[in-house]
Parts: sequence; structure tokens; C-alpha cells
Amino acid sequence: MRRLLLFVLVVVIFVAGYLYMALYQPYQGYPSGGVYVDIPHGASQRTIARLLAENGVVRSRVAFEALCRSRKRRTLEAGEYFFDHPVTSFEVFDVIANGRVFVKELVVPEGFTMFDIADLAASEGFLSREEFLSAARDPSLILDLAPEAPSLEGFLFPATYEFPRHVAGKDMTAAMVKRFRQVWITLPPTDPPAENHTVQDVVTLASLVERETPRPEERPHVAGVFANRLRIGQPLQCDPTVAYALALAGKYTGKLGGGDLRFASPYNTYHNRGLPPGPIANPGEASLRAALAPSLTDDLYFVANTEGGHFFSKTLQEHNQNVARYRRLLGQPQSQADEGAPLATPVSKSSPTRPR
Repeated sequence: MRRLLLFVLVVVIFVAGYLYMALYQPYQGYPSGGVYVDIPHGASQRTIARLLAENGVVRSRVAFEALCRSRKRRTLEAGEYFFDHPVTSFEVFDVIANGRVFVKELVVPEGFTMFDIADLAASEGFLSREEFLSAARDPSLILDLAPEAPSLEGFLFPATYEFPRHVAGKDMTAAMVKRFRQVWITLPPTDPPAENHTVQDVVTLASLVERETPRPEERPHVAGVFANRLRIGQPLQCDPTVAYALALAGKYTGKLGGGDLRFASPYNTYHNRGLPPGPIANPGEASLRAALAPSLTDDLYFVANTEGGHFFSKTLQEHNQNVARYRRLLGQPQSQADEGAPLATPVSKSSPTRPR
């Protein structure tokens, strides 16, 4: 009997020591670079314990499964998890039970087009460029707000997002549209309410403003100039619309030449009056507010200065003087044409050399 009791005591001590090592002592059985573990939807506790043990995250599959069963009130969440330092089984359990899946940041700057976002997401390794564009070209997520939207362009709100390493294009665009909606409902309505002032019109105007000036304080003024031109039926003559038209056709090289301003497209605001068919970029909150409440101004023209802003003017004569002033600041010959347009041509923007 004494021998049996001694044997049982030894077994108990051994099991206790084993459980203590398996559950309470930090463990790392994978390389120093870390390891990703993908927990499938519907996986059992046994399967999860096996996956963790096989990847060197926990010391014992049996001990971790026993831990899961002892905490049966808490469920383990599916997803991809990343481990890069020694942790106890309790810590592993808490990470998975709380669904702290691995995510990477994607920072979408204001004024990026859907093509820019696609390139960025692809370069960060989230998904392919075409997978993102396929989702962005489907406007179904926004048709309740903008029934005539040709795509999600303009509604992919610029912000910092967190996504899993491998995310579907539709999930990425859904997160961006959701953020747009969250911001949109915080914006004040136009006062007084404007007739035919649709969401799509506001976002389209905001996208032009976003692409024209990097200065938030200047955006209401730019919006005011565009609003004046729209009111009197004068073409907007906005170079970024031409760049976007070329991008849609896969012909944009990063620079605009004089011949590009004659490119046939409904987005070319040199040839077509009014707003383009849809947004040409994804505006931030400041540009949306500017489009909803443009400054009251008599100005009809603006040209870049050398400090990231613009010179504004009411008449074509004043505008041409500002163009000449801009060229003097750049040290250009006075006879040099502005993107192929003579000084007498009323352009609403200046040179594409202005940094965005």
C-alpha cells in the first residue's frame, strides 16, 4: 500500500510539473522571425491545440486542449494569429479567445485614386492590383447614396485601416465605404439646401478640389471658383480630370502634355461643361466640407504659386498676370506655354509641376 501511495504521489508530482511547464512557463518552439497560425472557422478545440503544437506555439497539445475544456464558457475565434516571442499557454488562449488576429496597417492618403490604392495595397502584399480594382469598379455598395455612381471612386475614404495579411478586395472596399458613410453623416447639410445637389455631385466636386490643392484652408476657395464656373456654364478646365480620363484608358504616364488636354473623354473638363461623370479621386473630410460649403467669391481663376498654394483672380487679365508672375518665380521664359495652353486661354489650374 505504501508503495502504491508513493507511486501515485510520484505520478501526481510528475503530472503537476508537466502541466506547470506546459501551461505556466513561456514557450517558443518556432524560429525567431515568428510564426503565423491560421485557425479555420468551425475548428474544434482538439484541432486548434494540434495546430498550435505543430507550429511550436504551445509546448503540449494535450495540456492546451485540457485548458480549453476547463474554460468551456469561452470560445476560440477563427482567424490568422501571429506569435513572435515566448508566451504561456494561458496567454495564447487569451489571444485567440479575444480574437486578436494579426492585422497590418494600410494608410490611404487623401486624394488617392482607386488605381493608386490598388497599387498601394498590392505593394503592401494584401492582394493583387486587379483584385482590388475588380471590387472598386462595382458600385453596388454605394448605389443607395449615389444611384448613378460608375464605380466606388470617391467613396473609398482616405484613412488608416487594419486588415489581415490576406484580405478579399470586396472586404477592403467595404471597410473604406463604411468609413465614408461614418464621416458623411457627420457633415452639415448645405444651407440653404441646393437643388439637384446630389451626393455624387458633392463628392465629385470634392474630388476635384482635393486634387487641385494640398492646403485644407484653401479648399473652400477652390470650391468657390468651381461653383462660379458651374453656375455660369464655363468649363472647369481642371487638369486632374484629364489625368483621370487617361488613367481610365490606361494611358496616363504621370505627366500631362498639351496634346493630352484634347483627349476625348466625358471626364475631360476642357471639352465638356459641368462636372465629370463621377469623382476622379477619393477626397478627405476637408474637401467634402469645402464642396458642401464653397466660399462666396467672385473669383473665376486660380494658378499655382511656388509655396503649395494658388493665386486667385476674378478676370482673365488678372489671371494671365498671375500666370506670368508664377513663371517668373519659376524662372521660366514668359513666352513658355502652360501645358500647351496660351496665356489667353482661361485655365482653372496652372502647371502640373505643382507638387500634390
